[in-house]
Amino acid sequence: MNLRTRSASSPFLGFSGYQWLVIAAAWAGWGFDVFDALLFSFVAQNCIPTLLHLPLGSAAAHAATLQWTGIITCVLLLSWAIGGVLFGWLADRIGRKGALFTTIALYAVGTALCALAANIAQLIVFRTIAALGIGGEWGIGAALVAESVPEGRRVQAGVIMQTASPLGIVLASGVNYLVAGVWFGADPHTSWRYVFLAGLAPLLLAVLVRAFLRESARWEASQARRLQPNPRQLFAPQLLRATLSGAFVAVTAVLTWWACSAFIPLLGGTLAAEHAARAGLGPLAARQLTAAWQAHASNAFNFGGLLGALAAVPLAQVFTRRGLFGTYFVFSAASIGLTFGLTLEPQTRLALLFLVGAGVYGVFGVLTFYLPELFPARLRATGAGFCYNIGRVFAAAGPLVVGLVSAAAGGASGTLMGILFWVALAPLAAACLVPLLVVETRGRVLPT
Repeated sequence: MNLRTRSASSPFLGFSGYQWLVIAAAWAGWGFDVFDALLFSFVAQNCIPTLLHLPLGSAAAHAATLQWTGIITCVLLLSWAIGGVLFGWLADRIGRKGALFTTIALYAVGTALCALAANIAQLIVFRTIAALGIGGEWGIGAALVAESVPEGRRVQAGVIMQTASPLGIVLASGVNYLVAGVWFGADPHTSWRYVFLAGLAPLLLAVLVRAFLRESARWEASQARRLQPNPRQLFAPQLLRATLSGAFVAVTAVLTWWACSAFIPLLGGTLAAEHAARAGLGPLAARQLTAAWQAHASNAFNFGGLLGALAAVPLAQVFTRRGLFGTYFVFSAASIGLTFGLTLEPQTRLALLFLVGAGVYGVFGVLTFYLPELFPARLRATGAGFCYNIGRVFAAAGPLVVGLVSAAAGGASGTLMGILFWVALAPLAAACLVPLLVVETRGRVLPT
C-alpha cells in the first residue's frame, strides 16, 4: 500500500499524509522566509554603525541606524514586490515545486552573503538578492497548499501555514540573542556577521522540497488545458474586482505590519538603552539588556500574531470574509493606539505588543486562504503574489517615513512611539472601506 492510499484511509485532522507534507513544506518555507527577512532588524544597531565606521552607542550611530533601517527596509520591500510578481508568474509557468525550491535557495544564500558585506552598498545588494526569493515564496506556498487540501479544510490549512511566520521571527530573535547577546556579545562589531550566516539554514529545506514534493495536480490540469499565465489577465474585466480586493486588504495588512514590526526590535533596544543609562549599567550589561528587551518586544508581538492567526479558524466559521477583515482592522487600530498612545512603564508597553501582534499580525492568517480563493489555477500564484507584494510597494513608505522622521527628531523612544501611534489610521480607514472593496468568497469552491 503506497503513501497516498494509506493517508487517504486514515487522515489526521482532515488531511492525508501527503497533504501534511505539503503543509509542512510551505509552513517551513514561510517560517524561514520571515526568519531570514527579519534578521536585519535585530542586528541593525550594530551592523549599520560598523559599516559606516561610527562609534557604537553614540548619538550619531543611533540616528544613522534609524535612517538606514528605514532606507534598507524600503529597498527590501520593493525587491520583495518584484520577486513576488516574478516568481509567482514563474510558478504558474513552470510549476509550484521548482519555483518554491528556487525561492528558498535564493533567500538563504542572499542572507548569508550579508555576513560578508564590507559597506552599506554591498549590504543593500545582498539584501536585494535575498529579498527576491523572500518575496516569491509566500504566494507559491499559499497556492500549493490551497490546491492540495480538501475544499472544506482550506481555512485550517492556510492558518497552519501562517503560524510559521511569527515563529520564524521568534527563531530570529532567539538566534540573535544567543549569537549577538551571549556567544559573541563581547564583540558587537562582528557578532552581526554570524547572525547573518545563520540564514543559510533553509538550504536543507530547499533540498527536501526538491526531493519529496510532487507537482500540484490542479496546476497540471490547467497546463493540460493549455491555459498559459499572463499577468495582464489579472486586470481583465472578469478578474479586475478580485485583484483590487486582494490588493486592498494586502496593502493595508502589509503596510501596518511593516510600519510596526520593522522598528519593534529597535524600540525594545532603545527602551533598554535608556533604562541602562538611568541605572548606570556597564557596556556589557547594557548590551545584554538590549538583546533581552529586543527579544521580549519581538516575542510579545509574534506570539500575539500566532494567537491572532489561530483565531482566524473559529472566526471564519462565524464571520464572512468581509467581517473577518473588518474585525482584524478595527482591533489593530485600537491596539496600536493604546500601546503607543498611553504613558506606560517600559515593561508594560513591551507586554502590550502582544495585542498589537494579535491584530496587525493575526490578519495574515486570513490572507493565506483568502488570496488563493480569488484566482483560477492558471493565475493563482501570480495573483496571490501580485496582491501580497503590491502591498509591499506601498508598505515601503512606512518604514522609510518612520525611520527618517524619527532620526530627524533625535530617535528617542518617545519620538518613535509618537510616530507609531499614527500608524493606527491605516487599519482604521481600511475597516471603513471593507464593505465597499472586499469581494466575498466564503463558501466558494476554489476556482479551477
